[in-house]
Amino acid sequence: MKWKKFKIKTVTEAEDIIISTLYDIGLEGAQIEDKVPLTAAEKEQMFVDILPDGPEDDGIAWLSFFVEETEDGRLQVNGEDTDEKAVMASARKELEELRAFCDIGEGSIEVEETEDIDWINNWKQYFHQFYIDDLLVIPSWETVEEEDQGKMVLHIDPGTAFGTGMHETTQLCIRQLKKYVTPDTVLLDVGTGSGILGILALMFGAQRVVGTDLDICAVEAVRENLESNHIDPEKFEMMIGNIITEKEIQDRVGYGCYDIVVANILADVLVALSPVIVNQMKPGGIYITSGIIDDKEAVVVEAVKAAGLEVLEVAYQGEWVGVTARKPV
Repeated sequence: MKWKKFKIKTVTEAEDIIISTLYDIGLEGAQIEDKVPLTAAEKEQMFVDILPDGPEDDGIAWLSFFVEETEDGRLQVNGEDTDEKAVMASARKELEELRAFCDIGEGSIEVEETEDIDWINNWKQYFHQFYIDDLLVIPSWETVEEEDQGKMVLHIDPGTAFGTGMHETTQLCIRQLKKYVTPDTVLLDVGTGSGILGILALMFGAQRVVGTDLDICAVEAVRENLESNHIDPEKFEMMIGNIITEKEIQDRVGYGCYDIVVANILADVLVALSPVIVNQMKPGGIYITSGIIDDKEAVVVEAVKAAGLEVLEVAYQGEWVGVTARKPV
């Protein structure tokens, strides 16, 4: 099997949003190359005590996306035939639209042909079971060890929708959910992705979850992860659309009916979301947010307060921040 590699030159700050955006048009399996220094936790995962010094971070990142190529030279995206020209045009269009919202750097695209490699499954060697405090997160190809029997276990696989629990922002949200979820909780998960936060809320005892996402892939990801964790799918309703700008989605989600809203998304999106989502929350409802890089903390806190919410806690993990607030009664 051959693959076309579409390689985009950008900046490190834009990595996540470009990957998320291009997933929406069917470009999956992103490979990231940058010079961002490894964190202490990442070094520990490499099982070595001392690593050689790497090159100085220049802020540049290369993102590579792999598209299957048939023997006669056709490309396949989302199961449909296309060609290199069409993929390039679609990717360029998305990148140019992103420029209106954030700095994506050069945004140029190169095309290369790869060798016959199992890109779909090779990444599995890098994702293994791990703990978030007393919660064990485990992929489908690993088994729960005898010493872990009886502990809370979340079964989840990385896939086309984001969210495995490894990222600091997800962990910040999980810890807040454990504090505030009760058996009566009705929760709204904005930017659902894999469904990890909503699924954990149900495991913590929540009554019902509604999730929204821009990416249709989230629907199947949530369905699969609910099944893997033996959770009734009737307890988790998914909606696809932009709750910030689409009145139809706001209406479907409902007003004044959520005990908790959780949003693990980019800081700039949280700024736009906060004055809207306050209408979905019950009086006294809790607003749990993360996805906030540390230098954006003040911007998000200000937006949350401007929306009329009381900030309860600002938590930190690495360079990431979580802000938890409450709607007045």
